[in-house]
Amino acid sequence: MSAVPLDAPTPSPTPHGRPRKAAIAAWIGSALEYYDFFIYGSAAALVFPHVFFSPDDPATATLISLGTFGVAYAARPLGALVLGHFGDRLGRRKIMVFTLILMGLSTFAVGCLPTYAQVGTAAPILLVLMRVLQGLSAAGEQASANSMTLEHAPEGRRGYYTSFTLNGTQAGQILATLAFIPVAALPEDQLYSWGWRIPFLLSALVAVAGYVIRRKLEETPTFLRASASSDVAKLPLADLLRHHWADVLRVVAASLIATVSTIFTVWGLSYATSDHVGLDKSAMLWVGALANAAALLAIPLWAKLSDRIGRKPVFLVGALGSAVLIFVYLWSLSTGSYPLIFLTGVLFFGVVYSAANGSWPAFYGEMFSTRVRLSGMAIGTQIGFAIAGFAVSFAERIAGPEGENWLGVAGFTAAVCLISAIAAATGRETYRVPTADLGTAPGETADRVAPAPTASI
Repeated sequence: MSAVPLDAPTPSPTPHGRPRKAAIAAWIGSALEYYDFFIYGSAAALVFPHVFFSPDDPATATLISLGTFGVAYAARPLGALVLGHFGDRLGRRKIMVFTLILMGLSTFAVGCLPTYAQVGTAAPILLVLMRVLQGLSAAGEQASANSMTLEHAPEGRRGYYTSFTLNGTQAGQILATLAFIPVAALPEDQLYSWGWRIPFLLSALVAVAGYVIRRKLEETPTFLRASASSDVAKLPLADLLRHHWADVLRVVAASLIATVSTIFTVWGLSYATSDHVGLDKSAMLWVGALANAAALLAIPLWAKLSDRIGRKPVFLVGALGSAVLIFVYLWSLSTGSYPLIFLTGVLFFGVVYSAANGSWPAFYGEMFSTRVRLSGMAIGTQIGFAIAGFAVSFAERIAGPEGENWLGVAGFTAAVCLISAIAAATGRETYRVPTADLGTAPGETADRVAPAPTASI
C-alpha cells in the first residue's frame, strides 16, 4: 500500500458531531436489521417445526428447523466476500443502506410463505431461500457499520463509539423477543395459522426505515481521503490475504464467541420449552428480553473500559467468564426455578458475555487498514459466525434424542469460548494506536489520514 501524498486533494474537515451521527445510525440500523434476523431464531425454536415441516416426526422437524437457522450463517461468508469487496471499493454508506433494505424485504417475504400443509416440501425450500438472503444481508451489516463508526470516532474513544453497533444488535434482539411474547401466548391453532406471521410482516417497515435513516449518512473521512487520492484498493481481497491473512484467521477464531449467543438465544430456548423440561414459552422469552436489556447498559460500559485498559483484557473477561457461566445457566434451566433462571441468564448473557460484545467491534476493526478494513472484518467475522450459527445443530446432536444432555452442550460451548480467548490473547493490543496507523503490515505504509476532532455523545 502506498502512502497518500501530502498534497493530494482531500475532503473537507470532519464537522463536529459526525461521530455521534455515525454511531446513532449504526445503532438504529443494527437494531432494525437484527430484529429481522432474530425473530427467525425464535420462530425456528417455537413455531417452524409445526408449520414448515412434516408433522410425522416432531424430533426431526425440530432438528431441521434449528438447522435452517444456521443456513443464514453459512451464506454469510459469501456475502462477506461480495459486500466486503464493494464496501472497500465504493464506501461504507452504500453497503449500510443496501444490507438493511435486503434484510427487511427478505424477512417480510418469510411472513408471506405458504406452509407445509399447503405446498409440501416447497415450503421449507422457500424458507431456506429467504434465510439465505437474510444471511447475505447480515454479512455486510456489522462490518460496514463498525467501519463507519470506527473511522468517524475520535482518538481514544473508538471502543465506545463502535460499541453502538453491537448495542443496536442487542436492541434488535429485545424487539424480536418482545414481538414474539404476545404471539407465543396465542392459542396454538391461532399461533400456527396466522399469529407467527405478524412479526415477519412488520419487517416491511424496516426497508422504509433503512432508507430514511441511512441515505443521508456521510462517508467516513478516511475513505473519502483514500478515494480522492486514488488509494482505494482495486482488489481488497488480494491485499487482505497478502498482508493480513494472520489477522483474518485470528478474527475467525475469536468470532466463535458468537456461539454463546446462538446457544443462549436458540438452543437454550428450545431446550427449556421442550417436553423434557417444560418451562413456559413466554417466561423464557422474557429471560432473553431482560438479559438483552442488561446488555444495553453493559456493552457501552465494557467498551469504555476497553478504551482505558485495552481490548484484550475486556474481551478475555467475556470469553472466559462465558465459558464458566454457560454451565451455571443451563443447570438453572434443568432445575425449573424461574428466579434462578432469570438471575443466571441476566448475569451470563446480559453482563459477562457483553464484555466480549462491547470490545470486539473496535478490537477486530483495529487489526486492519482503511483499504481492507470492511473486507477483513466481514470475512473474518462471518466465517466465525457461520460456525457459531451451526452450533445450534451441534448442540442438538450432543443433547441426544431426548435432549437431556445439557452438560455436554455446556462443555461444547465452553470449549469454543476457550478457542476465542486464545485467539484474542495472541493478538496485538491496539487501543492506543492512532487511527491513521491501524493495520499497518509489512509491505504497507500507514494511512495518511488526519484524525477526526473529538466529539462527545
